[in-house]
Amino acid sequence: MAPPLILQNFIGGAFVPTANPSTGYFDSPNPATGEVYARVPDSDAADIDAAVDAAAKAFPAWSSTTRAHRSAVMLKIAQLLEDRLEEFAVAESQDQGKPVSLARQVDIPRAIHNFRFFATYILHMEEKKTELDHVAINYTQKVPVGVAGLISPWNLPLYLATWKLAPAIAAGCTCVLKPSEFTSVTAWKLCSLLNEAGLPAGVINVVFGTGPKAGSALVSHPKVPLISFTGGTATGEIIYRNCAPLFKKMSLELGGKNANVVFADADFDKAIETSVLSSFRNQGEICLCGSRIFVEAPIYDRFVAELCKRADSLVVGDPAHPSTQLGALVSAPHMDKVMSYVELAKQEGGTIAAGGVRVTDVKGGEGGYFMRPTVITGLKASDRVVQEEIFGPVVTVTPFTTEEEVLEYFNGTKYGLAGSVWTENLRRAHRFAAKVQTGTIWVNCWMVRDLNMPFGGVKASGLGREGAPYSFDFFCDEKTICIAL
Repeated sequence: MAPPLILQNFIGGAFVPTANPSTGYFDSPNPATGEVYARVPDSDAADIDAAVDAAAKAFPAWSSTTRAHRSAVMLKIAQLLEDRLEEFAVAESQDQGKPVSLARQVDIPRAIHNFRFFATYILHMEEKKTELDHVAINYTQKVPVGVAGLISPWNLPLYLATWKLAPAIAAGCTCVLKPSEFTSVTAWKLCSLLNEAGLPAGVINVVFGTGPKAGSALVSHPKVPLISFTGGTATGEIIYRNCAPLFKKMSLELGGKNANVVFADADFDKAIETSVLSSFRNQGEICLCGSRIFVEAPIYDRFVAELCKRADSLVVGDPAHPSTQLGALVSAPHMDKVMSYVELAKQEGGTIAAGGVRVTDVKGGEGGYFMRPTVITGLKASDRVVQEEIFGPVVTVTPFTTEEEVLEYFNGTKYGLAGSVWTENLRRAHRFAAKVQTGTIWVNCWMVRDLNMPFGGVKASGLGREGAPYSFDFFCDEKTICIAL
């Protein structure tokens, strides 16, 4: 076994030990083996203070740089990351548990794209201008807010960290990033590229640690005027309560319990193929996964049979192996939580139609956190397993008979992040999409993302929108300038 990586905070352009000498480290295991993969600083408010000070010091100069210069630096970061794509993909897999093939195809390329997209977008931004006849000309300016507090999740670690970092620095903000304590390694590795790319010291600072210590200190810091958080709804509520008295800007991308609706006239093969992906990709640990499948009655039995057949054929195993389709869940407590919902489904009268068991025979991964992709039938739409976010490779399948009935099912949770509908009836697709309570609805597809479109949820799935130009509305304040004629 290789010795664990020893991480350090990245503050003011340098890797530094924690501010408090008595602060220790905690272990971060490789989910596929259970062995310690990294030792993560248990940072506290003193480390956050140092990072915020460094970001505040860097802000005047960085916010005054030209968009062309900021773009060039970001494009260099993207190129350096692309040059080391394989190294980062392997690290992401060992830290999070996902297959290396997935990190290679999705996570790291998307992180690269995040930098390139926002780097080029800022070169073509326009401001608003109006004229009051013979009275005045008005125009607007987007002014970067200041030090941005960024908190990223563990499921798509570098992908979603850069989804916040890239627009923040493109807008002219400086920032302090607190990655998830479960998956810190690729954010730490990214720091090693920043100086080489020519990013000035203090523009990006990264502090590792837990939510209650480092995260809480960042959220409540008086010199951090805005917080962007992606994670669970319960944590989002705590952040909202802490930010509100300080009048901070907030972007909260929270939980989801997304519905996948399949009408009888759907392209069956395409709906099945994509539903397998939307149910089990990344071990079901994607906020956009469709964990509630509703199938019109005439094709319900056929759909369930085929879904179970394909779920049973998925390869669960060593994330490094090219044939692996599902890796390990992120941690032992999370695996226990997901498995507890399988037991709850039985208590609620459901049938485990596929999976529902741990996988303990992975060679070299006997201590890993593996489970079979799971399909559950026989539950009511109001049952807890159908209502609560599980965030694992577990889906429920429920029949419906009318459009009105499934619309009620679709909207019948506290969440509203995303969903899919499968039908060849264009009028129905438009009609249904207009009525669902969700931030994104895909028609005959899933996980198709145009970064020019708004991304975010409604209800308990969050506040605000990300993407261009929406991220710039968040990281900037808009100022009106009125010139008398």
